[in-house]
Parts: sequence; C-alpha cells; structure tokens
Amino acid sequence: MKRLVVLGGGESGVGTAILGKQKGFEVFVSDRGEIVDKYKRVLQDLSVTFEEGRHTEEEILKADVVMKSPGIPDRVPLVQKIKEQGIPVVSEIEFASKYTDATIVGITGSNGKTTTSMLTHHVLKNAGFKVGLAGNIGDSFAKQVANEQVDNYVLELSSFQLDGIEEFSPHIAVITNITPDHLDRYEYKFENYIASKLRITENQTAADFLLYDADDEVLVRAVNSIETEATLVPFSLGEELEYGAFIKDNTIQLNLFAKEELMKVSELKLQGKHNTKNAMAAAMAARLLKARKASIAESLSGFEGVEHRLESVQRTNGVQFINDSKATNVNAAFYALECMDAPTIWIVGGVDKGNDYTDLLPLVREKVKAIVCLGIDNTKIIDTFENVVDELIETAGAEEAVKVAYKLAEKGDTVLLSPACASFDLFKSYEDRGTKFKNAVRNL
Repeated sequence: MKRLVVLGGGESGVGTAILGKQKGFEVFVSDRGEIVDKYKRVLQDLSVTFEEGRHTEEEILKADVVMKSPGIPDRVPLVQKIKEQGIPVVSEIEFASKYTDATIVGITGSNGKTTTSMLTHHVLKNAGFKVGLAGNIGDSFAKQVANEQVDNYVLELSSFQLDGIEEFSPHIAVITNITPDHLDRYEYKFENYIASKLRITENQTAADFLLYDADDEVLVRAVNSIETEATLVPFSLGEELEYGAFIKDNTIQLNLFAKEELMKVSELKLQGKHNTKNAMAAAMAARLLKARKASIAESLSGFEGVEHRLESVQRTNGVQFINDSKATNVNAAFYALECMDAPTIWIVGGVDKGNDYTDLLPLVREKVKAIVCLGIDNTKIIDTFENVVDELIETAGAEEAVKVAYKLAEKGDTVLLSPACASFDLFKSYEDRGTKFKNAVRNL
C-alpha cells in the first residue's frame, strides 16, 4: 500500500486525505499548527492517522508522495528535505486531477480570479452543465472528486497551487491579469511570480485554450515569451480582435466560431472595467464549451457578485460604505479606487507583500480625501501618502477604523475598505476582516 503524507490539516489537506483514503492510500496528516475540530472529526471518522502541533520527520519521510498545502512555502527546511529524499511533493490540484475525467476550466491571475471563477460556474450551471466549483474557493477539489460526479470543474487557482503541479492541464486556462503580488514568496522577483502563473498552460495541448487579457502588457509579453500548444484566445476592452472577445459600440462581441454580439456592457449586473473583463473571460470559456449565447447573456445580467469584493454594505446618513476586503494587493485596490465616483475615505493596510503604492498616487490625489490605516505596520503607506491627503490616521481594528472614517466623512462621501494588503496581522483572513468591517458599519 502506498503511503500518502498530507502536510496541512485544512480544507485542501483534509480533502486530499478523503480522496487518498478512497483510492487505497495509507494516509498520514501532519500539521504544525492546530487542526480545527470539524477537520479532526472527518479524519477520525475516516480512521486517518494525524498529528498536530508538530511535524514528525521520521513519519513524513516514509511517504511515497507528499501533498503540501499551498500555504507552506517550498523553501521551508522540511519540504527541502523531502525533495532531497526523492519523494514527490505535489499540490492538491495535481493529486486530485489524476482521479477525474471531467473537463476543467482553470482560472488564475493576480486579481479577478474569484469573480471570474464564480461567474463561469454560474453561467455553466444555468446553461444546464453538471459543474463543480473548487480550487481556491469552496469545498476542496479533492473532496469533490471523491464525493461528487460532475462533467466539468471550474477551478480558481492561486500561484501557490500552480507551483505544485506536474501534469495537471486544464482544457481551458484563463489568466485574468498579472501584477506584482506575493513577492515575499518569490524572492521579491516579479519574473518568478509571472513564471508561476504561466504554469497553468505548460501541459496544455493543441486541443486546449488559453484565454488572457490582451490589454495587460506584462501578461501579453509573458504569453508571447513561452511555448504553449494551446490556442491563444485574447480579450480586450480597447482593441477589435480577429479572434477572441472585445467591445464595439458598447457591446461585448465574441469572435470564436463566428462574429456574435453577446450583450450591452450596460446590461451586465457587475459594473466597472475589471468586471467587464471578468464577464468576457467567463463568456468565452462557456461559449468554448458550447453553452448557448442567450443563456450566457442571461446569466451575466443576473449575477449578484462576490462577497468582500466591492460589496455595497449600506448607506448611513448619506455616507456609502463599501467592503472590498478581498483587495489584498495594489492592483485590486487600484480597480476599486478607479470605480469610486464620490469623495472617498480609504481604509488601507495590513501585511505588506512587497507592495509598491506609487501606481495609486494619481487616483489617490483625484479621489481620496482621507486615509485610515488598518494595520500593525503602516510605515510604507504613511511614507507614500502623508503629503498627498489632508488626513491620514492610524487605527488598530475594524471597529475603530469604521468610526474614524465615518467621523471624517460628509454626506455624499464613500468609505471604502480596500486594504491592498493581506489580513493576517489583525484578522484570521480577508473574509474575517470584511465581516468585522460590515458588522462595525451596521453598529454605527
């Protein structure tokens, strides 16, 4: 019996344990932290041996294959030791993909991948496809492969998940954009991060498709620099394309099998340039899978959006509060600020991932009247913006940040939480940060 060692007892780790047990592996789960009760119960019900609060090297190095949760960097000594022993180290995505024949749409990018994934799943489901949604969202891919029978999967894929693939190959790959993010994980080299994103296409064949934003110069250069057998399918807001998707006369045009008008941009439920691109990518993926044009347009006009992404919370005494906690990098915050059409009090800060805030300066000068910092170390934000806005105030929690922002706001203003940073200094996750922000707003 082959031995599968799972490093990390979270969603992806326990999902892999479920699938590994089903496929006849001897499974051992090891987590250096504490495994939460709901996952412990699953492992106990499966009679899977596990440990928490430590990694016992002797047990781990007995593995035939190791599945490493995406949060564990490759550079940690234990992972290096496993590789030195010649033991394969894979991601959950790689492991689970070997046990399904479903058609896979894989979606990555610095920003927009969650919205694009949820849009694509929504469109396919409404078109009658039997489809699962997994990866960096919802129940783990491995758990779904073990427990469900579907013909298609939409997978939201982070760079960390793509780092652990060897043979994984989606039929349709989507790269929404590439901007500097997670540079702390990639030796502060943008080219390393770009290479990680491009792994989504490295195993694709001539029967597959790679969809990408033709307006993103970094992404275009990257795509043109690699050898891929996949058919390249660009999408653009500004260029009329012979093949792909573009905007003409304020209408989304698809030029895949033939020239087709999909719908007016104004008919999209989600507004903003970035959401138009997300919708174009989702529409092309669905169309390439032969979903009907009318069904796609209907789904895109009714999609409500993603929690914690430009989510309207409420209006209080004429002040609009918007929760964009999912904006964990500079480019996501750029999109959010670009969408603001009222004087804005911007709540920003958290764990800096090698951010360069200078790209935001023109938007901040134009739209932001005050900045409220929400993080333990705000030095970089203060250095960049202290001479740009009239008010810059540091706070140490969501409730304080909301109260300070509300005090600074006047009727007609917008308070925008768009942190441009990770959340782990003060919060468990960006979801926790967004939820605490919303609760504080509702308690004003």
